[in-house]
Amino acid sequence: MSMPLPKYTRNHPLQFLVYLEWILLIVLLVSEIQPIGVYQLPRVVWLNFLGIVIFTLLGWFAPTRLWQRFLYTTLEFILILLISLSGGIRLIAILFIVLIIRSCFIFSPRTCLTITGISLFLVCAIQVYRFQFLTGIPLMRNPDQMKLFWLGSIVLIGLILVFLQLLMYAVLSERQSREQLAQAHAKLREYALEIENLATVQERNRIAREIHDSLGHSLTAFNLHLEAALRLLESDPEEARELLVEAKLLGSNALRDVRQSVATLRSDLLKDRSLDVALTELMQNFHRTTNITPNFTYQVNFSLSTPIKIAVYRIVQEALTNICKYAAASEVNISIQADKMLKVIIQDNGKGFDTEKTTSGFGLQGMRERTLALNGNFTLTTAPLAGCRIEAIFPLNFSSAL
Repeated sequence: MSMPLPKYTRNHPLQFLVYLEWILLIVLLVSEIQPIGVYQLPRVVWLNFLGIVIFTLLGWFAPTRLWQRFLYTTLEFILILLISLSGGIRLIAILFIVLIIRSCFIFSPRTCLTITGISLFLVCAIQVYRFQFLTGIPLMRNPDQMKLFWLGSIVLIGLILVFLQLLMYAVLSERQSREQLAQAHAKLREYALEIENLATVQERNRIAREIHDSLGHSLTAFNLHLEAALRLLESDPEEARELLVEAKLLGSNALRDVRQSVATLRSDLLKDRSLDVALTELMQNFHRTTNITPNFTYQVNFSLSTPIKIAVYRIVQEALTNICKYAAASEVNISIQADKMLKVIIQDNGKGFDTEKTTSGFGLQGMRERTLALNGNFTLTTAPLAGCRIEAIFPLNFSSAL
């Protein structure tokens, strides 16, 4: 059974460095077991084995605080110097390589570079010390050649440590970039979900406005027809019958809107009709219900975009519905004009209301939302016994010229 990874490296993207550390320590351990037939330093094998075991066990702990990290690395340096100078361990450079690998896990790249410099200095110092010790041995027949050999070894070890530091810096930079990319991706998903939720809320509000404007208008007219029919039932049965027929038609239309709400909401409200024609039909229905003929002025000499046409139609429709239900008006003026801006004005001489005491209903809120959604400006002016004036102004950058 394979040995599990230390806790701080189990999910680490650089697990191959941990395996490399184990391989290097095994190579170091094997080099201590196998005898060599050439000159060597005096060695204390048990001390070297003990040092390698302690050095290996240190790799299973990951210090978290900064002072713990520096203490951890200092203990590693002391242990390496102890088994190098007192134990005469072979392949001392392997321990420094492992130390640098561990440092890259717990320190920043700049601190790791400092540790690499200290390691390089200590390697050179240890190699010089060993060279001076070996020059006193009679077996050293060519000291100049050995001096060149040790100098080459120092340069080679130095290059290895520097290359290892640069490699670790590159790999860790890539890992950091991957983590930042993953975080950015996670934030992007969060933003996408927020946008989706916002779009869902806006769509729900739009559907609520559509249902209120279309179905609410039909049911209001339906109720008014029934009330008028009840009043005329005895005095004018024929007129009452016509009102009931119209009420039945309105009820059928309302039922059709409920059954086909999704298809109706996604279809073109005006279809092939122009805005002025659709508004004229709307006012004819208003006249049949209230016996009031609105004064209608339409002065637009170019084609409006579909969103603006739908918004204007719904605003006028909702205003007429509110006049039927609450205003008790005898005169209604509707003006739609376009110059630099598209201006929609609906005014009645009804009883009005106090805006501070009366909370605006869903219909007025829907008119305001429709106007603001097209970067327009919505104004409501009313007072008790002073009628009501609704003004919606739209920028013409939402329209297209013929």
